[in-house]
Amino acid sequence: MNRIGLIVASALLALMIASSTLFVVDQRQFAVLYALGEIKEVIAQPGLKFKLPPPFQNVVFLDRRIQSLDSPETRPVFTAEKTSLVIDWLVKWRIKDPRQFIRNSGIDARNVEARLAPIVQAALNEEVTKVSVRQVLSTERDKVMQGVLRRLSDDATSFGIEVVDVRIKRVDFVANITEAVYRRMESERKRVANETRSTGQAEGEQVRADADRQREVIVAEAYRDAQKVKGDGDAKASALYAEAFGRDPQFAQFYRSLEAYRASFRSKTDVMVVEPESEFFRAMRGEGGPSSSRAR
Repeated sequence: MNRIGLIVASALLALMIASSTLFVVDQRQFAVLYALGEIKEVIAQPGLKFKLPPPFQNVVFLDRRIQSLDSPETRPVFTAEKTSLVIDWLVKWRIKDPRQFIRNSGIDARNVEARLAPIVQAALNEEVTKVSVRQVLSTERDKVMQGVLRRLSDDATSFGIEVVDVRIKRVDFVANITEAVYRRMESERKRVANETRSTGQAEGEQVRADADRQREVIVAEAYRDAQKVKGDGDAKASALYAEAFGRDPQFAQFYRSLEAYRASFRSKTDVMVVEPESEFFRAMRGEGGPSSSRAR
């Protein structure tokens, strides 16, 4: 029984020693092999590898993929015309020399990023001071990024890394300048709006004046035509009356008397003080009417 236990313990011990001597290198990593605290070998080829068991040899893995470094803080940068800008940038980098990387910054990528960020900011400041705001925003933007990339080449070599790309993500004015720009834009928009509104009012007044003129012309022409038609009607009526009255003058006199009575006694409250024998009541007395003349 003790012999079986010893065999099992020996097998487990051998397995543990064997597992401590084997390690797998991923294609996305560098494997740095240490021998008693000193870098012995850097393994870049992926696969199953062998080493001595600890503490004789240890292995550390470094990420060989491209890493991103964003600007940790936004500081004002002055252009050639002394205009203050806030620029957010992005740097793409990767480990090129693992030995130099570890000697300079250790195995933690955050150490190299903390040291690289102020260098990038300084290089950006130097490049931006050569150009104007318009050039940073449009024509010279790529040139500024390429200039920063060239300035970082020597520092990147000392860090054991390679700077792949530098990009400007955002360019903006500082807060007080931004407010001034917004106020100027607002004033300009208000000016354009007022100008458009004034133009619209002037055109509206012109349209209303033209409409009023056309209305007056139409009303005047209609009144002229109406008066003409009315005059023609009155003329025809007068001709008819004259013809009718010419045939029977006594009837005409009788008709005019009736029209006078109708005009005089329109309301029940109308009062007229006239002698009954007066000429006004002649037709009412039956004198001078068409029937009386025929009776004679």
